[in-house]
Amino acid sequence: MQNENEEIAILWSEFQSGRLSAIEMGQRILHAAVQSKGAVTPDLDRTRRCGYPEVIYGAGKSPDSIRTVAEALLKANAELLVTRVTAEQVRTLSEMFTHTRWNHIARTLRIGRERTPLAPESIEATASENGFKDNDLPGMVAVVSAGTTDEPVALEALETLAWMGLPTKLIQDIGVAGPYRLMAQVPKLQQMSAIVCVAGMEGALPSVLAGHVRCPVIAVPTSVGYGANFAGLSALLSMLNSCAANIAVVNIDAGFKGGYMAGLIAAKQL
Repeated sequence: MQNENEEIAILWSEFQSGRLSAIEMGQRILHAAVQSKGAVTPDLDRTRRCGYPEVIYGAGKSPDSIRTVAEALLKANAELLVTRVTAEQVRTLSEMFTHTRWNHIARTLRIGRERTPLAPESIEATASENGFKDNDLPGMVAVVSAGTTDEPVALEALETLAWMGLPTKLIQDIGVAGPYRLMAQVPKLQQMSAIVCVAGMEGALPSVLAGHVRCPVIAVPTSVGYGANFAGLSALLSMLNSCAANIAVVNIDAGFKGGYMAGLIAAKQL
């Protein structure tokens, strides 16, 4: 079977000889990149287009469906990320793949092709060993949460950033009910390339935090709160209406999306 480079070389030769038009060559290349495998179609070209490979959303998928996509992605990538996985899915997938890291609180599973994926704190330690200190570590992202009940969403963001290979700082339980807790962390937060701020209830923390830092703050509302929180809707609207100019907001409980957006920002500084 021909590999992708050989196939593209043949298509280019046919185009140069006039046997293929430019449109036909493009269609053939796209067809080669998109390989349907039954009910799933792995996006094998996403790393080239977007810088990072496809992420598998695990909720509602069978382990076999996840394995099909994972095997295809691992042929071209050293590591992949599966979000919103259950313990039952993880038990089955751990038997299928040798190198896995499961964060049961974040509901994420990272799968390595040749080695077990690094924990977030190990990525920071590796960067420090290479001569960087906290106050000059390029691409550092803080993941901040208002309360301990926001932890699952915050850790989903943290594992996403680790999958992206970025150093992180996790700072939890510094919500606005105790303002001194945030102020104690401000000097550290001012050194970050980007911040993911996770909060439920009224969603006030991102606005307060953003007024102290010069980097983008990706606000993630959570569904934590009492009745008038409307399962995160009030926090979402509070964040969208923030007066702080350096805040961008993602969906309710979307730790992956918050981490990914912050990661793209921070990766530009590497």
